[in-house]
Amino acid sequence: MKIARSYTGRPNVIVFSGAFHGRTQLTMSMTAKKAYAVGMGPFPDGVYRAEFPNLYHAPGHLEGEEAIKYYIGKLEQAFVEATPKQSCAAIIFEPVQGEGGFIPAPIEWVKAVRKICDENGILMICDEVQCGWSRSGKFFASEYFAEVNAAPDILTTAKSMAAGMPISAVTARAEIMDQVTPGTIGGTFGANAVAAASALKVIEVMAKENYPEKAKKIAEKCNKRFSEWKEKYEVVGDVRGMGAMIGIEFVVDKVSKEPNAELVNRIVQEAVKLGLLLESAGTYNNVIRFLCPLCVTDEQLEAGLQIFERVIKNCLN
Repeated sequence: MKIARSYTGRPNVIVFSGAFHGRTQLTMSMTAKKAYAVGMGPFPDGVYRAEFPNLYHAPGHLEGEEAIKYYIGKLEQAFVEATPKQSCAAIIFEPVQGEGGFIPAPIEWVKAVRKICDENGILMICDEVQCGWSRSGKFFASEYFAEVNAAPDILTTAKSMAAGMPISAVTARAEIMDQVTPGTIGGTFGANAVAAASALKVIEVMAKENYPEKAKKIAEKCNKRFSEWKEKYEVVGDVRGMGAMIGIEFVVDKVSKEPNAELVNRIVQEAVKLGLLLESAGTYNNVIRFLCPLCVTDEQLEAGLQIFERVIKNCLN
């Protein structure tokens, strides 16, 4: 946000429903889930929220082009009711929402956002802290956007970048970075040589062993199995994602699509007793987000999937 504000000279940003961008005072205001911000206000101004394109829950059973048009309309509404376009520095979103429930940004929606940004001098920022570094089937999920001429102006990454060592990165064109007001970007833990060395080695291994391809192979196996579960179990409402980032949304039934957080909590608790770590997500905590390590063996993956389905069956009986 500092970089975008420095470059554009504008104060405001637009974020989205379901977004997670962090736990600092500023990023708590950007993050949609306020369970992470209880008692932490007041929050900074200049952050406005639009509706993210969750196609599974699109109103009126809208699909395809009509659904995209609806969600772009919601973004345009923010320019009327929240921040004028000429006061908007950036539009920020996750290519695959993490805490929001592993909801991928539809390509056609991204293209429309890119067009809005280009026409109005707004920067498009992709937060790839969770989805970056091979999980999506490419090194960066926004590479899919670049293929349709909708690459972001600024990219943020971290997490998998150094296999556990603390490091994060912001990438942008030189003309954008050069406009940053001197002294505004920095921090106590910047320029950590050990973390940087770790990141360089991790990136080298990812490239040498083709980790994006590993993610695609994991995705192929898992999507096949998860799709079978969707047909088999009334409580499995939706399976979606990008590459090896897959969200399984559990519902009370497929017609109502009512969130089934209680079942997800039981699945997580029972799975750990059998040696499988699962993590819930979603606005209503009714999504299992599949974040399998990309170095998993075929045997480990199969064992995990068997435990996962066994637990679903047990929790339904």
